[in-house]
Amino acid sequence: MAIAPLLKTQPLIGDQATKAVVLQRLPSARIVHFATHGILDDVQGLNSSIALAPNGSVQGKKVNQGDNGLLTASEILDLKLNAELVVLSACDTGRGRITGDGVIGLSRSLISAGTPSVVVSLWAISDDSTAFLMSQFYQNLQQNLDKATALRKAMLVTKQKYGNPSQWAAFTLIGEAE
Repeated sequence: MAIAPLLKTQPLIGDQATKAVVLQRLPSARIVHFATHGILDDVQGLNSSIALAPNGSVQGKKVNQGDNGLLTASEILDLKLNAELVVLSACDTGRGRITGDGVIGLSRSLISAGTPSVVVSLWAISDDSTAFLMSQFYQNLQQNLDKATALRKAMLVTKQKYGNPSQWAAFTLIGEAE
């Protein structure tokens, strides 16, 4: 919620954030921020997913047995994204199946779909420290810092408030720094 005003946008929260609505809005978004759960499939990396609201839900209750709300890495590969940055502010979103071609998962799918820069996490993260870090990150971006510097500065400030590296060091930028 604190990030939406920084980006001058209305967030999709709870039941509003269905897979159908997100898929409809993704192609026109300049910055995409997912503050949700990431589901890691390290056996079949393309089955790793971002948890969204099921299409058939109303106020948290399933109305029909339609879409389960999981946006998989495989589905992301089929998208054409125009966003300059996608942030996956969820646990384990930078992990995936390790192959001879590298890590197969959400971050690779987003890059393949056209996003030049992706911020992901490498392990389970705390909600409080992540919210703080992300607010710092977006404030840094608004000061015209490149993405890598904005993330690094956000991590350093978060480190001062949350001393344990498990609370601030999980995030990494993949792709272009500019």
